[in-house]
Amino acid sequence: MKVLISILSLLCGAALGEVFFTETFDDDLWSERWVTSKHGDKTFGKFESTPGKFYADVNDKAIKTSQDAHFYAISTKFPEFTNEKKTLVLQFSVKHEQNIDCGGGYIKLFDCNFNPEEMHGDTPYLIMFGPDICGPGTKKVHAIFNYNGKNHLINKDIRCKDDVYTHVYTLIVEPDQTYEVLIDGEKTQSGSFEDDWSFLEPKKIKDPSASKPTDWDDRATIDDPLDSKPTDWEQPEHTPDPDAKKPEDWDDEMDGEWEPPQIDNPDFKGEWKPKQIDNSAYKGSWIHPEIDNPEYSPDSEIYRYPAICGLGLDLWQVKSGTLFDNILVTDDRNTAKEARDAVLKGSEDEKKMKETQDEEEKKKSDAEKGAEDEKDNDEDADDEEPKEDHDEL
Repeated sequence: MKVLISILSLLCGAALGEVFFTETFDDDLWSERWVTSKHGDKTFGKFESTPGKFYADVNDKAIKTSQDAHFYAISTKFPEFTNEKKTLVLQFSVKHEQNIDCGGGYIKLFDCNFNPEEMHGDTPYLIMFGPDICGPGTKKVHAIFNYNGKNHLINKDIRCKDDVYTHVYTLIVEPDQTYEVLIDGEKTQSGSFEDDWSFLEPKKIKDPSASKPTDWDDRATIDDPLDSKPTDWEQPEHTPDPDAKKPEDWDDEMDGEWEPPQIDNPDFKGEWKPKQIDNSAYKGSWIHPEIDNPEYSPDSEIYRYPAICGLGLDLWQVKSGTLFDNILVTDDRNTAKEARDAVLKGSEDEKKMKETQDEEEKKKSDAEKGAEDEKDNDEDADDEEPKEDHDEL
C-alpha cells in the first residue's frame, strides 16, 4: 500500500516519466487482474495473498507460491507501449521466506501476441529478469533478452540474494544500449549490450590466412646444453628395509622365499632434468592476427521492443513460499527509486519481527526439550527404585 501511494504521488509530480504498469497486490481484486494459465493438462500451482510470516506492515500484501513441487504460470496484460528512445525500468520485490532450496524468482515481459491463458515455459518472451536458486551451485540473477527470435543470456555472473528477507531487483535498459542491474538499489552489474551478450557476430575474427611461422620460437627457456646428469643420480625409488628380519616361523617351502619389505629410498632423486636457461631465440607468444569480421553488422536498436503489453511469473519451485510484490514497469529511474526506497524502508522492521519469532520459537523448543528430558529422568528414576521384598508364603 505504501509503495502504491508513493508511485501515485510521483505521478502527480511535474516532468516525470511514465508508469506503464504497477502492481502491489494490496486489494482483493488482484486475482481478477491476473490469469492462471490453462495450457495443456498441467495443474499449475496456486498463489495466495498474504503479508508473509514476518513483515513491516500487515496491510502490505504480496502473492505467495503455496504448493510444493509445482510449476506456476500467472500473468497479466496492460496497455501497449514501446521502449523506443526511452529508458526501460523493470523492478519488483522477491522474498524467499521459506529459505528456498530450488526454484525461480524471476519475471517475464511479453509482446502483444501473448495470451495469458496459454502461457507456459516455452511461450516466447521479450525479457526474463530476476533471481534463480537451485542448491549451492546456482544462485544467480537472470538477465535474458530476446533478439531476432532467440533468447540471449548475459555473459556475466550476477549473484542473487539467498536469505529469507525482501529484496528489490531492478533492471535498467537505456536507448544507448547500456544497462544496469540493481539489488536493493546497489549496482551489482552494468555494461553494454554488445560487450555482455552475444547478440551480434564478433567485430573481429582470426585471420584464416595467417598461421604461426615455422621458425617462430615461443619457448621462454630451454635446456642448458652444458648441463649433464651426475653419475650418482640414478638411485631406485624404493630399497629393502635394512631393519627387517625374517620371521622365525617363516617356512620357505610353504611361504616361498622371504623378501624384506620395501621402504622409500632417501637417496632417490626422481627424474633428472637439465637446468633451464633463457632462450636467446625466444620471440614471445605468437598472437593470431585478427581481421574485420565480414559477418558483423552493427545494430543500434537491439534494446528496442516495439510492442510490450504483458508480464508474467513462469516458475518451478520445489519448496513453495516465495512472495512477489511491488512490480513496476516505467521509463523513469526516479519513479523506480521512490518505489524501491518505500519497500526497503521496512527492511529493519521485517528483520526484527523475524528475529523475535526465532527467539520465541527457540524458547518454545527449549522448553519442550526440557520437559521431555525431565519426563525421561522421572521414568529412569522409577525404573531404579528398589522393589519391596515379600516373604514366600
